[in-house]
Amino acid sequence: LEGSQPGFVSLGLSDVFVTFRNQEVLKGVSWDVKSGDRVGLVGANGGGKTTQLKVLNGELEPTTGDVVKSSADLRVAVLRQEFVDELVPERLLKDEFMSVFKEENEIMESLRDSEQELEVADCDPADSDKMQDILDKMQRLQAKADAKDVTGLESRAEKIMDLMGFDNVDSALPVRSFSGGWKMRIGLGKVLLKDPNILLLDEPTNHLDMESVEWLENFLRNQNIPMVIVSHDREFLDQVCTKIVDTEGGLATTYDGNYSKFLKQKAAKMKAWQAKYDAQEKKIKEEKAWIQKFKVKQPVAVKQRLAKLEKLQNSDSYVPKPPFLGKPFKFRFPPAPRLSDSVAEIKSLSHGYSGNPLFSDCEMTIERGDRVALLGPNGSGKSTLLRLVVGSETPEKGTARLVGQNVVCNYFEQNQADVLDMNLTVEQVVSGASGDHSYNELRALMGQFLFKGDTVQKRVEQLSGGEKARLSLCCMMLKPANLLILDEPTNHLDIPAKEMLEEALQNFDGALLVISHDRYFISRIATTICAIEEKEICMYPGDYRFYMEKNERVKEKVEGRYVGGKKIGNAAVVVVEEKKNFGGKAAGVSGRLDKGVKNAKR
Repeated sequence: LEGSQPGFVSLGLSDVFVTFRNQEVLKGVSWDVKSGDRVGLVGANGGGKTTQLKVLNGELEPTTGDVVKSSADLRVAVLRQEFVDELVPERLLKDEFMSVFKEENEIMESLRDSEQELEVADCDPADSDKMQDILDKMQRLQAKADAKDVTGLESRAEKIMDLMGFDNVDSALPVRSFSGGWKMRIGLGKVLLKDPNILLLDEPTNHLDMESVEWLENFLRNQNIPMVIVSHDREFLDQVCTKIVDTEGGLATTYDGNYSKFLKQKAAKMKAWQAKYDAQEKKIKEEKAWIQKFKVKQPVAVKQRLAKLEKLQNSDSYVPKPPFLGKPFKFRFPPAPRLSDSVAEIKSLSHGYSGNPLFSDCEMTIERGDRVALLGPNGSGKSTLLRLVVGSETPEKGTARLVGQNVVCNYFEQNQADVLDMNLTVEQVVSGASGDHSYNELRALMGQFLFKGDTVQKRVEQLSGGEKARLSLCCMMLKPANLLILDEPTNHLDIPAKEMLEEALQNFDGALLVISHDRYFISRIATTICAIEEKEICMYPGDYRFYMEKNERVKEKVEGRYVGGKKIGNAAVVVVEEKKNFGGKAAGVSGRLDKGVKNAKR
């Protein structure tokens, strides 16, 4: 990939304004991505990130302002969120990669058709004019084919397939036989086959397991292509990005460094801005007080000071009022009955589907106060384990059940939206789920889940899949419970909503069992890690950092990939108890050093 890159490339926005229906979406945005940059484009949903990507890619013309390119023929490629929808499930892998070359394939198809026409015309020597026309057409097509280097396309596809980790056997398999993580590699490989100078990635980690996310991090860091990445995955942004563009209210500010450095720089910048503004306002207040005091006795001096004050307020040195960021929205789960010591247990559990076992003779207990994160690759049985615990699925062998007294369980699953009443509005659904929360509290909570203004009056049937998932999670948080079982709760949430959920879970005094591929989220809320490793449940009696230190396979991988980013910290808790062994197989320093489910392609 490096060989095709010119010495220096850049793509940027210069004083770009975009207006939709008399509303300014972008307000004088200026920033660029150039050789050596991996830019993270961050901000709350609705802040203009997608609009900026569309302008950069030429899909949207700015109302005013310019898109600045280092060369007129700069090639920009996008890996969209919906790339999986563009794959053809029944198509063979190699054919899927070759489908990128649409124009080249059409040329080759026309050449084959012309060859057949020539064979037919050859049977009729009298029609020499027709034969000549066909030969002329073939000559033109061949010239186009040579210019496109069609004979080298297959070799290019094979090189990219190899780069993505596919082997010769994989090339003859249908696309549907690959897991989500490997489909991401297909989508990324197809984008790279377009030989881009600039790469735009829109939420590339969505629905990927940790193995796939870590592979993508490592791959992107080793590419020579400048890239812009839209993501709500804070750990991913920390590991990949060299620059952050913060989008807020249609404005964009650039910060050097990864996501953690950006947070520190932004906080320092806002603090300094506020201090300068306060000092300026104090001076203006004192000046106005002097003017008021001496407006009769010293009219000439007062006039001079008024002119000086007006000049300051109209000058470039005047410090405008900083944007009001407000305090982070804090939510508390409603009170619920106190739990008994034991909450849930798994005994001698074996389970699977169609002869393919997921678990083999597993043991596990959850006690009051436990905050357990369930980890494992896609397809390892995490969601199945939750269904077994809550009783919506029956184990083949052994038991999995809730055992405590007074257990009030709220279970959030990925298809939770299916039970919503399609005829109700968002506001009606949330109000119906609420107990004694005030209307203002409900509006604030809905706002955190991006239901603002008129959107609270939308009927559920009008919502997208992601909006329905957010609505379901919002309702679940309003119902009293002392046991929360959450399956990928952060999917479809932006960073402010994730932070609100994290803070609420940190203050939840019941038991928690959660599945998430968001490493930053897990590091903030889990005090115990439960890893599904080779059909066994292995308990790590500590937070995510403890898990990384004790699991040698993970430890080596993590230590090898950190590049000055903020390492994952400890969960925000007062104390992490060294529990017995949680009823599961203890995962100490020895015993499971090289275990772990591989991210199988199929």
